[in-house]
Amino acid sequence: MVLDQTELDLEIQFVESIADIGAQNWNRLSGSDNPFNRYEFLWALEKTGCTTENTGWKPYHISVVSTSSTKILAIMPLYLKTNSYGEYVFDWSWANAYQEHGYSYYPKFVTSLPFTPSVGSRIFIDESLALDTVIALINKTLKQKAEILGVSSWHILFPFEEQQEKFKALGMHTRTACQFHWFNKGYNNFEEFLDKLSSRKRKNINKERLAVKSQQISFEIIEGADISESMWQKFYGFYQSTYAMRGMQGYLSEEFFSTLADTMPESFFLVTANKENDCIAAALFFKSSTTLYGRYWGSLEDYRFLHFETCFYQGQEYCIRHGLKSFDSGAQGEHKISRGFEPVKTFSNHWIANENFAAAIEKFIEDEKSHMENYMQQARQMLPFKKEG
Repeated sequence: MVLDQTELDLEIQFVESIADIGAQNWNRLSGSDNPFNRYEFLWALEKTGCTTENTGWKPYHISVVSTSSTKILAIMPLYLKTNSYGEYVFDWSWANAYQEHGYSYYPKFVTSLPFTPSVGSRIFIDESLALDTVIALINKTLKQKAEILGVSSWHILFPFEEQQEKFKALGMHTRTACQFHWFNKGYNNFEEFLDKLSSRKRKNINKERLAVKSQQISFEIIEGADISESMWQKFYGFYQSTYAMRGMQGYLSEEFFSTLADTMPESFFLVTANKENDCIAAALFFKSSTTLYGRYWGSLEDYRFLHFETCFYQGQEYCIRHGLKSFDSGAQGEHKISRGFEPVKTFSNHWIANENFAAAIEKFIEDEKSHMENYMQQARQMLPFKKEG
């Protein structure tokens, strides 16, 4: 039963480590099905130095506490950011505009799952509370804190549509973007999925898979608990190589992955690509009871179509075998369309303290929205499925 609890009964606390909330309190509210919402995932990021003040991701989480019982009734991940890396909702142009006019865009508040462009809940509440009450209180208190700390803005990245509507109702700007997700429409096997595609697209996929097989490359799925230490080391080399090709270094440390292996191995698995008894590539997937999440990949060298097989087709087959309903393959990637991934609208909400910049950013978002709608319409027209009727 949802109680009509007023803001007077609730207190907002800002905590600089998720450990101050604790695993039991966090997972009680967030649940443990979505791997990225779990305490274990967020604590691993913090514990291994991936989300710290030094990396520009200082934890500043919100805990909503009952003043009468001291029980934690709601939580919200929050970071004090001093850069825009690892967010996947790009606002570098906003930061540049601030700088050009002699203002500081950083620090800013970000409610997000670090380095993870995955849609989900961003506020987790006890069933006894009304979401509207909690969001209104957080909105008021956070803006007061922003003024004290000199924070320019607050950004909520990839919330569920229902929650973004709540933030929008409080006056936050809503920005839209697009990802590509694959949906398991009750397929019994991969061939049934292929049968839903046009002849040309079906032949292209079969051609790609055959090309990988002709290179004497085979695949193995290793569930999280069975991944050896040596395999983790090899995978981490692959992971870093993907960033190195772009002149960057990966956001995540080797210790982060080993910590996940100790604390939540049931939430992920590796797909390894093997040639001549050697692992030449690997992709790490996360999973919930309904959804597969493709996240990290890398290879020793470039093999024809290996990326598509390892990261897409193997994931689609896993969904079919295990009855998962959807496959979230991460940010960007028009090349996913011809492989059956459909455009999905994503959201972010933005509050800008400076009224002049807020007006300019609102116009930017409105102009961008029409371009995004056209982009998604064009993407839908490119889907490979047979035309019905």
